[in-house]
Amino acid sequence: MNLFKRAWWRLTGHLGKTLMLVGLFFVICTLVLSGFLIEAAAARAADAAKQRVGAVATMQLDVNGLINSGKMEKPDGPQGGSIGKAGDLHASLVDKICESTAVAKCNYSTDGGAFPTKSTKLHQPVPPPQGQDSLGTDLFSASGILDLGEVKEFRNGDSELVAGHGITPDSKSDEIVVEERVAKDNHLEVGDRMKLMVGVLPGAGQERDKREYSFKVVGIYKNSTPDSGQYVPAMMDPANRLYVTPGGGSKLEGKGDKDTVLKNATFTLKDPEDLDRLKKDAEAAGADLRIFPITVNDKQYKTLVGPISKTADFASVTVWLVALAGTVILALIVASSLRERRKELGILLSLGERKPRLLGQHLVEVVACAVVAIGLAGACSQVLSQSIGDKLLAGEVSSAEEDAANKSQEPDYANSMGNGAAGDKEPEARPISSMDIRIGPADIGKVGATGLGIAALATLVPGSRVLRLNPRDILTKGD
Repeated sequence: MNLFKRAWWRLTGHLGKTLMLVGLFFVICTLVLSGFLIEAAAARAADAAKQRVGAVATMQLDVNGLINSGKMEKPDGPQGGSIGKAGDLHASLVDKICESTAVAKCNYSTDGGAFPTKSTKLHQPVPPPQGQDSLGTDLFSASGILDLGEVKEFRNGDSELVAGHGITPDSKSDEIVVEERVAKDNHLEVGDRMKLMVGVLPGAGQERDKREYSFKVVGIYKNSTPDSGQYVPAMMDPANRLYVTPGGGSKLEGKGDKDTVLKNATFTLKDPEDLDRLKKDAEAAGADLRIFPITVNDKQYKTLVGPISKTADFASVTVWLVALAGTVILALIVASSLRERRKELGILLSLGERKPRLLGQHLVEVVACAVVAIGLAGACSQVLSQSIGDKLLAGEVSSAEEDAANKSQEPDYANSMGNGAAGDKEPEARPISSMDIRIGPADIGKVGATGLGIAALATLVPGSRVLRLNPRDILTKGD
């Protein structure tokens, strides 16, 4: 007799057991498919976050690395060594690294000071107390930047241009933007020139660098912080902050004007995993990564995808647990069914039915139930997956936000200026709090293969006993 007919009669003749198998497979396939859909949604969200945020790699001097490299200048006298030219990060080198295919955006900056000259004075409404040595603080604060619009104070509205224009990547090296109080004290207008002296304090036994450089005022801005009415060190007063180009900042640090020397550089990667490629390109450009290591701060990326990645991991573990548990449960059910049907098996064997065909009949019955369950799971899983995924993700997002609130503020090198200041960060990234569940033919194929695999294992493992059955023993001993 055809084993498919026998399987059909068995399924239709015992509807209760058939529905039980279909229900069990439906639960298994629905949970497995939901896990697959959540994993796929998390992968899409992570890829989108990579493209939107990427990661920012920072390149700057490591003094310990310079010392260990043996390139630090060592004078003959008893004085300690100095950083020297080996510790200079040149803009020409950074520009070469910026051409790497791993880099989506490049930025760099300098940060120093500038002494006033005879023709330029500081804004200092309250003089220092009598007898106080203020040489180390009676300077302008000079920031060498690529784009004034990227500076935190201008992004959040604490400062705004009131005349002229700001520093841009196309600005000439002698352009400068000054605060309106300094402009008023020095009778400066847009288009005027002002002289500044190198703002580097001399070391022990060294003479002060008195080189002066002339800058053209291209913009005047207003800072919202008013004068305090009491003495404030000039370099700490927001009114005395000057903005120049990186080349101008390098001059004021005493590096001359042959090549711009930077404090640090930042590279926004196209993909957080491109760090190794960036390092290889940097070494090919001539960078010594022992002295100028490149480190990546993928804080924003991790903040975005952290909760959804944990949700995906949980879904992945669930898939394996459900598949394993489902296989075990089905194997027990099939084994129990075989014991109940021992007389049927004995009669069929005594009539000459081959053992593999008996096992095939059981496999057809279980697979038929699995196919029906897979179809039902495909129809219901998208809504169920969306609900489960959103609840799991909401819990992970809440946990991540609590952890973030409990952490102390740390330096962040993922800011636009690349200076690592804790207070000059990019807008804080918010974790991805929703997932886009989509079901497609590939997902149905995966859950179908999983469901059928479970059906095969759950049938063949306990059903292998059928191959050892003897009709006489079954019918006489009842086992």
